[in-house]
Amino acid sequence: MPKQAVVFGGAGFIGSNLSKSLLDDGYQVVVFDSLARRGSELNLAWLKQLKCAGRLEFIQGDIRDSRAVAAAAQQADEIYHLAAQVAVTTSVENPRADFEVNALGTLNVLEAARHSGRRAPIVFTSTNKVYGGLEDVGTVERETRYEFRDLSMGVPESRPLDFHSPYGCSKGAADQYVRDYHRIYGLPTVVFRMSCIYGPRQFGNEDQGWVAHFIIATQAGRPVTIYGNGKQVRDLLFVDDLVRAFRTAIAKIDVTAGEVFNIGGGPTNALSVWHEFARCLAALNGQEIPVRFDSWRPGDQPCYVSDIRKAERVMGWRPTVDKETGIGRLWEWVAANPQLFQRPQHRVARKSSGFFETIPSHGNKPAEDVSC
Repeated sequence: MPKQAVVFGGAGFIGSNLSKSLLDDGYQVVVFDSLARRGSELNLAWLKQLKCAGRLEFIQGDIRDSRAVAAAAQQADEIYHLAAQVAVTTSVENPRADFEVNALGTLNVLEAARHSGRRAPIVFTSTNKVYGGLEDVGTVERETRYEFRDLSMGVPESRPLDFHSPYGCSKGAADQYVRDYHRIYGLPTVVFRMSCIYGPRQFGNEDQGWVAHFIIATQAGRPVTIYGNGKQVRDLLFVDDLVRAFRTAIAKIDVTAGEVFNIGGGPTNALSVWHEFARCLAALNGQEIPVRFDSWRPGDQPCYVSDIRKAERVMGWRPTVDKETGIGRLWEWVAANPQLFQRPQHRVARKSSGFFETIPSHGNKPAEDVSC
């Protein structure tokens, strides 16, 4: 019998890439997803057309439904908890729903794993937002970017937690619950505090989706809006490297259980949102990109870069796809799948985090990739 992996949020950008990796390796994969996020139905259709889709089971369910979560996890050998409410603005508008999805939903997953009696390892996707606004960390403004004055290797896991916004509180609470279920109940849990993830199957409909958004807008000939001066710096991690980190954490659970890892591209894969990223886009596009600037959004960090040395030290993981290569691969994926981006764009205001103004909605034809 093949191993069974349950991916909560498995039809999302990251979840669909992870699910395919597991299917490729012969797993029975249970994708549990509400399909509430734009693009998730396209990712599910893509997974269903894979040659190995006979080992794929889809459950349309809500992470807040403890019985549905328990039923999905009952026979799991591995659990990946990616389901979440991801927007700061949504959390401010509806903090109760944000709490129920992120905090209560995570408790449901943990309790399901505990009561199954199988001690399935759990990887949880937390966020760098648990470190707050980093107001006390000195930054220096350069010609094209901001830089940390002292943290040359980025923000380490030893950084004190400082939850900001209902979103920060709900994800932070979940983060700590996942850690504590290892200490109190002995569950083999791992927390990933993630930076900016990008790659194929990303439709720019998440707060962290600005790389895909800019590429999609550029290929469609639409101008983009930069909030702030465009010198904000983020470290980028290509989704294939993140999936490899998930799989490595499970494979080495004897040393990763109970640990927290900052997972991102690190200093070598950091770039400024516009002044440096624009050069990559202009080179790919063959001409300059139309852009307008607007005022800073509240809570936008001038600089965030992950210190990823612990992940390398403990589980031997580090990124292998550099930012130039990864951006080029995402550009090629968008160019190869224009049918996914044909509908009129849908305007979304992001007042608390992120850098952009519009997000495209999409057609319903999946990409023609059926390899396994």
